[in-house]
Amino acid sequence: MGVHVVVGATGGTGTALVRELLGRGEVVRAVSRRGDCAVPGVEAVAGDAADARRMREVCDGAAAVYNCVNPPFAQWRAVFPETVRSLVAAAEAADAVLAFADDTWMYGAVDGPMTEETPVRPVSELGVFRAWLAEMTLAAHYRGAARTVIARGGELYGPNVESLFGQNLFGRATLGRRPILFGDPTLPLTPTYIGDFARTLATVAADPTAHGQVWHTPHPAPTTALDFTALATTAKPITLPSGVTTALKLVSPVVRQGAQLLYQFHQPFIVNGNKFTAAYPQTPTPYADGVAATLTWYQGHKHQIRTTALPS
Repeated sequence: MGVHVVVGATGGTGTALVRELLGRGEVVRAVSRRGDCAVPGVEAVAGDAADARRMREVCDGAAAVYNCVNPPFAQWRAVFPETVRSLVAAAEAADAVLAFADDTWMYGAVDGPMTEETPVRPVSELGVFRAWLAEMTLAAHYRGAARTVIARGGELYGPNVESLFGQNLFGRATLGRRPILFGDPTLPLTPTYIGDFARTLATVAADPTAHGQVWHTPHPAPTTALDFTALATTAKPITLPSGVTTALKLVSPVVRQGAQLLYQFHQPFIVNGNKFTAAYPQTPTPYADGVAATLTWYQGHKHQIRTTALPS
């Protein structure tokens, strides 16, 4: 009956998770650097996730702690490892489970659906880093320091989510501009709706039999980037060839880091969530419903839309 502490509560994943937990009737403490939260009905507190002493304070009395922290790429080396260490220590002190919101970058180049048994073979520096963070998180469970569990999603989309489908698709569609796609838009993929990701995270955190494992978020049947985009706009997408991306890397630090991950859109990008649905029957959000909810959010947040200087 303890409090559920969401660390990184103002990002897309954290915000969706706060709403999911409130919908389950849980008491939620939302932790962010500024100490604010857009969701009413929670206790919002300030705290640096890498500050072990502060995290132990904010996690006092917790039943579950959720690591939804996502610092800018440039801060990863300095912030992320210490965040994992501080949250493991805080969860251990509170006798709480630590649930980690993860991605699929550690699997690297694949030629079929990714399952929890897919070998960890990262092909990017960021993928290696994510593999290390996941290993740190699960190692805490198996050495008896703190109960931990990991939920993984694919390329996220939804309200308040920034990803390759964020500003590039939904932001530009909201402004009546052509969306931007990367890689081969005809390959199969399973975009992850943020609400489904939050539901998976909350579900496996609540079940002790799920702890110590990795769980993939369930998805509808695979789509393609072209078909997914067509749900948001009738405008013809701009597909960026690898040469353009290479040029952008020279002028944009964000693109320079994120371009490491574009290989995912040159191969099938299918996240298989059958393990989860076998244990917890759950119907994934249809793409049309998720896209509609995302567009509604962007319509209400036009002032936050940032678009690249590409043709409209």
